[in-house]
This record gives sequence, C-alpha cells and structure tokens, in this order.
Amino acid sequence: MPISLDVLDAVAVVTIDEPATRNALTGDSARALVACLDEVAARADTGAVVIRGGGGQFCSGGDRRLLAAAREHPCDPEVTASLSAIYDSFVKLASMPVPTIAAIRGSAVGAGLNLALAADVRIAARDARMLSGFLRIGLHPGGGHFSLLDRVAGPQATVAMTLLGEEITGQRLVELGLAWEALEDDQVEPRAIELAAQVSDPELAREATASFRAQAQSRQLPAAVAVRAEQAAQMWSFARSSIR
Repeated sequence: MPISLDVLDAVAVVTIDEPATRNALTGDSARALVACLDEVAARADTGAVVIRGGGGQFCSGGDRRLLAAAREHPCDPEVTASLSAIYDSFVKLASMPVPTIAAIRGSAVGAGLNLALAADVRIAARDARMLSGFLRIGLHPGGGHFSLLDRVAGPQATVAMTLLGEEITGQRLVELGLAWEALEDDQVEPRAIELAAQVSDPELAREATASFRAQAQSRQLPAAVAVRAEQAAQMWSFARSSIR
C-alpha cells in the first residue's frame, strides 16, 4: 500500500511509501491518504499526526505520468479527478482536528511542498530541499500553493520561491518559518514523534485545535477555498502546454 498508518499511543504516524517515485502523489495515493487521515480524525484517542515519506524522501510532487497525461489530455475526467484528489489531500491535512507535523527528509517539491505547508509544524533535515518547481516545468502552481506558502513564509519568500525558483535548505528553512527545527537527517522523524507525543490529552488537544483553526480562518482564506482558487489557472497551463 502506498499509504500506511501506525499509531503510537496518542500519535498517528502516516507514511507515504512510493520509493520508486520518491513518494510522488497519484490520484490513488492521494485518495488513500485522505482515507487514512479520515480514519485518524475519527479516532478520539489520537492527539497528533506525524506525516512522513518512506525511503528518506518526503514527497517529490505530482506523479510524472499524471502530469504528462494532464498535458496531453487536460480535460480528461480521470485526469481532472486525480488532480482534484491531490488537492483534497492538502485540504484534509490542513483541516485535521488535531495538530499535524510534517517530518521532512530529502525533498519536498511542487505538490510535495504543498503537502508539507499544509501541516501545522515542519521538522526538516538540514539537507532537506524545499522547492516550488512549478514554473520550471511550465506549469502554473496549483493546490493553493501561493496561499499556503504566503501564510507560512510571507510574500517575499513566496515570490522568491515560486516566481523566481529559489530552493531553500538548511537553517534558512527555520529562518523563513518553513521549518520549526532543522536537524540531522536521522533525528528528524524521532523528533517529530517526540513533539507529537507531548499531546497527553487528545480530547483537550482537539478542542484547542478547533479554536486555533477557527481563529486562523478569520485571517486567512480557508484551505478549501485557497486550493480551488488556483485550479482553473493550473488547468489552463496544462492545456497551454498541450497545444505548443
């Protein structure tokens, strides 16, 4: 299975495990991720979530085969449904009823960066790479990329990373707010789980998280709105590349 769930006391550890593609997201894996997060959300005994990638990589973005299909057949219902499923995974993570922590090793690129940004807290390896990457491959960002990045790192970093193609790594991740801590690679996942395990009262954590989500939405676009706001422009960029 591309998505697995392990529960350690009150901590749910969700793993994306597609090593051949460095954990790229497909429609099927995104649907499985949403289903897994739904299962976690329904567990009253779970107080926090850690999301990670297997094989030392977080997520390399949308699957190349899916992106190629979107360029060739941008109006194909199956392609559109798969892209929508990936968007849904960002929304689901951003709206979880408990705190979420992304443990980032290797790279978080494109849709993988969106997924990382949808988490509440990010623990990153010092050599982890965060890269927007959309314009490099001729695509308009999608999945609420601008909103997700702006709310975490601000407008200057958003322009530098998205429009100018800057790649961020090391301590700079912490300086920009893209990571809470930057650690040695082998310390990332243990630290993320240790941080999540500090939630000792899942019921209280859920009540407090609901208050935080409501407060955050009063000053930001809701995740579902932000994600869909960019979808038309991204689909235009797929269609544009298909006729070049």
